[in-house]
Amino acid sequence: MPGMTDIDRSALTTLLAEEQQRFTDTHPLARAAADAAGALVGGVPMTWMAKWAGGFPLVQATAAGNVISDIDGHSYLDFALGDTGAMAGHSPAPTVAALMRRASVDGGLTTMLPSADAPWVASELARRFGVPKWSFALSATDANRWALRLARMVTGRPKVAAFAYCYHGTVDETFVVRADDGRTLPRAGNVGPAVPVDHTTRVAEFNDLESVEQTLAHGDVACLLMEPALTNIGIVLPEDGFLQGVRELCDRHGTLLLNDETHTFSAGPGGMTGELGLRPDIVVIGKSIAGGVPIGAYGISGELATRVDHAVATQEVDLIDVGGVGGTLAGNALSLAAARATLEQVLTDEAFVSMCALGERFTAGVQKVIDRHGLAWSVVGLGARSEYRFCSPAPRSGTRSAAAEDPDLETYLHLALLNRGVLITPFHNMALMCPATTMADVDTHTREFGAVVDALV
Repeated sequence: MPGMTDIDRSALTTLLAEEQQRFTDTHPLARAAADAAGALVGGVPMTWMAKWAGGFPLVQATAAGNVISDIDGHSYLDFALGDTGAMAGHSPAPTVAALMRRASVDGGLTTMLPSADAPWVASELARRFGVPKWSFALSATDANRWALRLARMVTGRPKVAAFAYCYHGTVDETFVVRADDGRTLPRAGNVGPAVPVDHTTRVAEFNDLESVEQTLAHGDVACLLMEPALTNIGIVLPEDGFLQGVRELCDRHGTLLLNDETHTFSAGPGGMTGELGLRPDIVVIGKSIAGGVPIGAYGISGELATRVDHAVATQEVDLIDVGGVGGTLAGNALSLAAARATLEQVLTDEAFVSMCALGERFTAGVQKVIDRHGLAWSVVGLGARSEYRFCSPAPRSGTRSAAAEDPDLETYLHLALLNRGVLITPFHNMALMCPATTMADVDTHTREFGAVVDALV
């Protein structure tokens, strides 16, 4: 594997076994809960929860700010933050107060009626991301799906495009990788696709404008979905000129551009779209903006809104009932009350200043450990987010980042940190700062990360 020459693999095997035994010995109640969870598919409420290192997951007891405690009595500094869903921290006080008020004083959690919070949240998202019209879902996955329907409707084109190893939730069309000859291939592990993915999707490589040109030149792509930086296969930052080039190619080929900011929201109050002044036709956001309460949203440009209105008037499509855009619980009063409180009082412009500074400190701490041992690893920051990969230099595409994976090494690092009271996201080597994260918390991670790496080299 790239970058692995500095690691003693026999020591890794021994250390991993020791950490596994330590975890098992110190979490008997979590182990018992896993053994008793026979009524749950995969033994967990949602199958992703089985991803944690250790063979069985922790079971949470309490969570507040950036600290989680489990049923075995251990406390953890949480840098996973629900894989971004708790980017505001766990149960932030303003969000909890808004939820309590909506549930008790105001009442009416879901009524199929607009609430007073809805236009405020839409206007705030418009301010942050620069697109004026917004609609709400319960996840970014749904927001992406509904936005793609609108894109196909207004363009009359059947296909979408995505980047290899991108992340757009569980949108069927985006589980793609790119063959050397440019063909669209299914990403390994996809469950029960409705149709072969090359029927619906063309694929490009991130940071490769030539591949984007080839993908869009067919003239049948309604919308290109893009994370402004890849985030679920390690952080892959855009190279100079790449995002501008993508915008120009979309304009040239009549393709709409969708920026999915669900993870890249870590870059600032308006994600990378706001920080870099990007000009997408569609913005999707989810997870974090309601402080842990399910929500998603998509925003569209004024020009696209006009095209949508025209299509509705001329194509006999139905956006209100059976057209496949929307859901009964979407835009509910509880989610929007939580979103308003979170955006207005928790994930504020000012909060991002501190969160991003801590993200830089976290990244610098990891880099010092890498440099101390001369490891062929890399670490990349994106505002309040940081992630390391087992290769150097940092990968410039999803395909190159995927090639740097090392499951045993990753499991060891995750499990050893967990045993020392530090959680990073279980899906990859990602850490996220929230408003409750402190400099001391970041330095604790640096110290413990250094210790578990020292044991290897």
